[in-house]
Amino acid sequence: MARAALKWTTQELAKKAGVGVNTVNRFEDGQDSRMSSVDKMRAALEAAGIEFINGTGVKLRA
Repeated sequence: MARAALKWTTQELAKKAGVGVNTVNRFEDGQDSRMSSVDKMRAALEAAGIEFINGTGVKLRA
């Protein structure tokens, strides 16, 4: 949801987070991911204005 709100491709998220495209794809498919990779993706999304809400949703800051 967060990536879609920013209209980012998986390639864009991977580049901004410093992880591989396969890492993004695996995470979005619900497969196991390293916590360090998840933290990097979250940080990149938050830097772009995404706010995570109680672990259940996201919103784009104005």
